[in-house]
Amino acid sequence: MLGHVPERLLSWTAVVLSGLVLLSFGLFAIDEGPGASSASQAGIAGTAAAAPVPSPRQEALRERAHQPAREAIDDATDVLLSPLAIAVPDDGGVWAQRGIPTLLALVLYGAGLGYLARFTKARG
Repeated sequence: MLGHVPERLLSWTAVVLSGLVLLSFGLFAIDEGPGASSASQAGIAGTAAAAPVPSPRQEALRERAHQPAREAIDDATDVLLSPLAIAVPDDGGVWAQRGIPTLLALVLYGAGLGYLARFTKARG
């Protein structure tokens, strides 16, 4: 039973991190979508919601525009996506700024940790 602890921990970590990244991207898509309210779009001011590594000014704008629960999700996702933001081209739009790190995070955290969990199970 104790041998399954690392496998379960890795599996649950993969699910939680992937879910958090997907939730954050879904909230970003709602903000950026064509049906989003103009007040929300103006409050977020273009790149504040898209930037995986927001500047202090962008962070302040985002904090004013979002509820505390949403800001906690965005802050956690900033930490998860920041190492992957280097893959985004400088001239990429808001969807590329958010989409590329999100896809890389799903591969790294979801598939990578899932594979590591299965590997741990096989070795145990």
